[in-house]
Amino acid sequence: MDFIASVRSRARARPRRIVFPESGDPRTIEAVAAIQSEGLLHPVLLGTPDHVRDALAGAGGDPDAVEVVDPLRMDGSGRHVETLLQLRRARGMTLSVARERVRDPLIRGALMVRFGEVDGSVAGAVNSTGDVLRAALWCVGPDDGIKVVSSAFYMVTPSFRALTMGGGGPDPAAPGEVLTFTDCAVVPEPTAPQLAQIAAAAARARRRVVGDSPTVAFLSYSTKGSAVGSSVDRIREALALFRDMEPGVPSDGELQADAALIEAVGRRKAPHSAVAGSANVLVFPDLDAGNIAYKLVERLAGARAVGPIIQGLRRPCNDLSRGASADDIVNVAAITSLMAP
Repeated sequence: MDFIASVRSRARARPRRIVFPESGDPRTIEAVAAIQSEGLLHPVLLGTPDHVRDALAGAGGDPDAVEVVDPLRMDGSGRHVETLLQLRRARGMTLSVARERVRDPLIRGALMVRFGEVDGSVAGAVNSTGDVLRAALWCVGPDDGIKVVSSAFYMVTPSFRALTMGGGGPDPAAPGEVLTFTDCAVVPEPTAPQLAQIAAAAARARRRVVGDSPTVAFLSYSTKGSAVGSSVDRIREALALFRDMEPGVPSDGELQADAALIEAVGRRKAPHSAVAGSANVLVFPDLDAGNIAYKLVERLAGARAVGPIIQGLRRPCNDLSRGASADDIVNVAAITSLMAP
């Protein structure tokens, strides 16, 4: 079973309530119709009930089987207003502003996540990443022990572990790979403590999303002292901090990408490393490296990039590309369901 099929199958086996704040977007409506057809999760849509149900019926969905919440109606939203006011009062928010903000579907959806009224949120087909993250940070906040909210792409690649120092290509009969690339979309120039927290969030998310055990490599242009520089020092510091945070997760650094991924190269460059050649979580030194790497792998190696997935939040609020297709939205919704506690 491939990664996406596995994600959908596992989401279907444990359906969660996921809120979609962007019900006015046709792709979101199409995605919800597909989710209903597959029985993946329980969608909750924010919008004007009659309009939402008419649109869902037009997309082939079941308008009578979906929950719709009108964010403009304030019935029962008193605790949402009061909580938002408490959270933002120190930043100057007033009661009247809090009441108005709660009418914003992004804020309302994030507050529903905070209170456990839903298990997660999916938005970003219409709204910017900044707006989606702002709502999540204001209303949900970071996970225990995590101060940095970051992102990951799950890169679904053909098998490549058969590559050797002498050349040769992937074994077409071997199962494919799912690699976590982090961070590729949020934190531009992470410090060593931030890199450690990004890695910790990625390891936690991978257990739920991929369903296997994380093996973490902190990437660099150097492998175990082959080069020197302030960036290398930062990677080494990040590794030490990560090991304190997650002592049970196999990790190593600094490693070059080939040493992290290919066993034969890892044995030669880092013979004493328990991670070299077997890493499945790649922690990039900065946003430039991570973003460039995922796009190159996607375009040149034919990998499928699933994401960005937001990690490090107490409860999942995931962002979409504004170019997302309905199928992309279904996949992110299923991943969000798996990330829910």
